[in-house]
Amino acid sequence: MYAVPIQSWTGFYLGLNGGGGVGSANLAMAGSSFTTQGWVYGAQIGYNVQMGRVVLGLEGDIDATSFNGTTSAGACGLGCEVRNNWVGTVRGRAGVAMDSFLPYLTGGLALGDLTATSIGTGSTSTTRTGYALGAGLEFPIAGRWSARGEYLFVDLGSFDCGGCGGPVPNRASFYTNMYRAAVNFRF
Repeated sequence: MYAVPIQSWTGFYLGLNGGGGVGSANLAMAGSSFTTQGWVYGAQIGYNVQMGRVVLGLEGDIDATSFNGTTSAGACGLGCEVRNNWVGTVRGRAGVAMDSFLPYLTGGLALGDLTATSIGTGSTSTTRTGYALGAGLEFPIAGRWSARGEYLFVDLGSFDCGGCGGPVPNRASFYTNMYRAAVNFRF
């Protein structure tokens, strides 16, 4: 009788990811929120420990992004833009191994850049910390390789866009819903 080997998720892994996202930004001088969207690609590294069917892990990632949105509402005149060019996270992961599938929840710290611009007036750039929450499904594809699909909600909070003109304080904020596919190599 042949026994099917049980998938082990314990160990280090390194991988690449890519996808896109849609979210929302707000700039006080616009008077309302507006949609942001764009692509994302980058790399991740992590470590998992499997105890029976429970899998706990820690993961870090860094991604280039093109998330941005524009509006001409309110006092924006020629237009206002909020842009995010990179985002990184450090997150815990908790899942339950189910045969060859690993559904998981994840959450932790997010860090990224934000630039708010009022065209013709000025802009302010800053690096912000926030949080990331999400879920995913990972599965083996060949040998030590695995693939996954993942959703992350990333909120980088708000900041004062003093260089944008408009009302004081002119607060800007940003959040996004990221959808990523990834491949990992487990060591």
